[in-house]
Amino acid sequence: MQLTLLTIKLLHLQTLMRIYLEKSGRHYRADLTAPIDISLPLKTGQDTVNCYYADEVTYSTIAVGDFVGSTLQGGSCNYQRISLTPHGNGTHTECYGHISTDGATIHECHKDFFSLALLITVPLLTLPNGDQIVTLESIEKNVLYNRPDTLIIRTLPNDDTKKTRHYSGTNPPYLEASIGTYLADKGIKHLLLDLPSVDKEWDEGALSAHRNFWGLPPCHQPIDEKEIRKDCTITELIYVPDNVADGLYLLNLQIASFLSDASPSKPILYQLWEEEVKEIIDYFGAIL
Repeated sequence: MQLTLLTIKLLHLQTLMRIYLEKSGRHYRADLTAPIDISLPLKTGQDTVNCYYADEVTYSTIAVGDFVGSTLQGGSCNYQRISLTPHGNGTHTECYGHISTDGATIHECHKDFFSLALLITVPLLTLPNGDQIVTLESIEKNVLYNRPDTLIIRTLPNDDTKKTRHYSGTNPPYLEASIGTYLADKGIKHLLLDLPSVDKEWDEGALSAHRNFWGLPPCHQPIDEKEIRKDCTITELIYVPDNVADGLYLLNLQIASFLSDASPSKPILYQLWEEEVKEIIDYFGAIL
């Protein structure tokens, strides 16, 4: 990762913690006390997002002998078993192991926990067959003036129903497959979006946008290990509220250490302000 941490200065625990960083000769400031959570939680019941026919998330109390893992039932602490499907329940981050045969895991592949991220908002195009897609043209219009490591896509229309939609069998919107190739060519390492998948719900197993993004050939064709972008990730089912403006952010992409191709994840944004080096020097001169 090319982000360079300049320094962190804690001014006051309850007021402001600033971080200064540099990438490609440009300097930025962020306030770590103002996080923006764009993840969807893992909730039980029907009032939560779901896709690909996944079972609902369940939390069950563990009881052993006289012990019951519920304070509501008189136990000394809460102790639960959680059942979930990362790809179908809530925000999740996946690695190339999602479509490879080598057993790659998100725990091994995801190392860029902080990155420079560009948030863009794009409309959906309705095709003659009724499919709705994000087009390459809409991405090209928005991306890469700032040379980010990460691209975050918010689609229009954008409303709270994205938090509770049941997408299974609805042919949800997806990305034009060429976007995967374009982002790989531009060096985008992490892609986040508010859709169930970058690919069409039923595409006969092609998964072309996934494959293009990770540098994998079409299914059942020989794989060139050197072409695989093993440290790149795709995060699906995020939600970015309308009051979060398009632009540059510092992204902290957190995962659980699952030895699986995907994990529930918690992407956190911090707004960035570009700074001149002189302003940074003056700032530290004033507080030291």
